[in-house]
Amino acid sequence: MDVQRIAAFSQGAHGGNPAGVVLCDALPPADRMLAIAAEVGYSETAFAAPSGDGWRVRYFAPEIEVPFCGHATIALGAALALAHGDGTFPLQLNDATITVTGWRNGSALMAALQSPRTRSAQAPQELVAAALDLFSYDAADLDPRLPPAIAEAGARHLVLALASRQTLAAMHYDLEQGRRFMTAAGLVTISLIHAETDTLFHARNPFAAGGVYEDAATGAAAAALAGYLRDLGWPHGGAIDIVQGEDMGMPSKLRAEISAEPGASIRVSGAARLM
Repeated sequence: MDVQRIAAFSQGAHGGNPAGVVLCDALPPADRMLAIAAEVGYSETAFAAPSGDGWRVRYFAPEIEVPFCGHATIALGAALALAHGDGTFPLQLNDATITVTGWRNGSALMAALQSPRTRSAQAPQELVAAALDLFSYDAADLDPRLPPAIAEAGARHLVLALASRQTLAAMHYDLEQGRRFMTAAGLVTISLIHAETDTLFHARNPFAAGGVYEDAATGAAAAALAGYLRDLGWPHGGAIDIVQGEDMGMPSKLRAEISAEPGASIRVSGAARLM
């Protein structure tokens, strides 16, 4: 089975989060897709097959299926644009219908997804305490302007805002302990962020639930964060930029556009590069 390897949210010829993309006539059985994702070894591989006027899509990490993956959707949009020309492609996920647009801008590949609807809520105090313990942080490390939250846009994330960029850079944790914590809490990633300005964020996303220490770029978490900022009344001005992957040596840039409608889809866009 042909697996395309595409880095999503790249910066020029560098960085981005690698994803596998498989375009096929019909989706293989779930156990086969999981095995292929494990062989590929990236944080996610997207499998897509024609369905009606769009595509049926499922996402697999090396150890689990995930309901939605933003960077693999961006990679998929690039692959569809290369295979079928620039355009917008309807995608049927397990629990949502979204779109991805892929286009060529000279020699560059670009893509933008429209996320599932968003929602957020205050994170339970016990969950926050356990997360801080996981990363050897304490409450004084948090940014009081952005209270810990559970944020969703197709997948569930715990958002912890840190007061300093240095604290974010120092992130470390035990993978197995993180896996147990995230699985028990039903979290896809933990979104660790630092607000440099009202519209520029730095992010790191541990993905222990999927067997991955950290994602270099996480479109689903970007959409969830944007929805949370909207719910919070944060002065986002209609869009935020997120820099991720710097501390991994895989610099990535994501842009999230935020409408005023509560819960509405978030447009997340970025560049992609073939690997």
